[in-house]
Amino acid sequence: MIMTGTDRRHAEQLFHDQQAAQRAESFRTGAAQLLFDTNAYLDHETWVRFAFEQLGDLRGRCVLDYGCGHGMAAVTMARAGAIVTACDLSAGYVREARQRAVANGVVVECVVADGEDLPFADATFDAIWGNAILHHLDVASAGRELRRVLKPGGVAVFCEPWGGNPLLRFARALLPYPGKHRTADEQPLTVSTLQPLRQLFPRMELYGFQLLGMLRRLGTWPHFLSTLDAVDNRLLQWWPSLKNWCRYMVIVLRAC
Repeated sequence: MIMTGTDRRHAEQLFHDQQAAQRAESFRTGAAQLLFDTNAYLDHETWVRFAFEQLGDLRGRCVLDYGCGHGMAAVTMARAGAIVTACDLSAGYVREARQRAVANGVVVECVVADGEDLPFADATFDAIWGNAILHHLDVASAGRELRRVLKPGGVAVFCEPWGGNPLLRFARALLPYPGKHRTADEQPLTVSTLQPLRQLFPRMELYGFQLLGMLRRLGTWPHFLSTLDAVDNRLLQWWPSLKNWCRYMVIVLRAC
């Protein structure tokens, strides 16, 4: 049976609505559970702070949190002075993002929207942020919408699981590890799947994260992992092509 784009989007929406409903159970005791520290969020994965820095100064800029999920990125950008719109296909996650913005005392416009058919006018946003969203979508369709709503001179930054390492592909497919939750159709991005984006954004920049440091998925050994991260930084400086073997990629798109 061949799954159409509509079927795929419905399946993604259902999966994430169910996930959001499970998360909502933990927020019933009060808004305090929706509060979070900006630095803790920026440092919860090795690539997040670096990726946020690529957005530049957000004060007074119109920014889209594309596939906002729990809304922490939207709140973080609002705290930095941005005028933030957050969108997600999942109404459940949009509800959580709205609650998190209110609980943290910032203004975020939260909208249920399909990432491949955005309800925004052309050239609306100075910057776009997305975390683990593109690999759920048809990259060509999503790319056209991103290019359409991004202002000339704007920047879009995405943090995405990467599929260039065959050993990692094997582990993702067959090995159990903490936090392994996926929809049926999502696939880590690769150089070939990014070609539609490169055509739309010729100034694409790619930065790899967690080469040896991907071992953190098997457990927590803080001192050992900090050493691996330092080795990763040095290796990726010396041999940039090794980024294709990393666990995650930061993708920076600049609109001409």
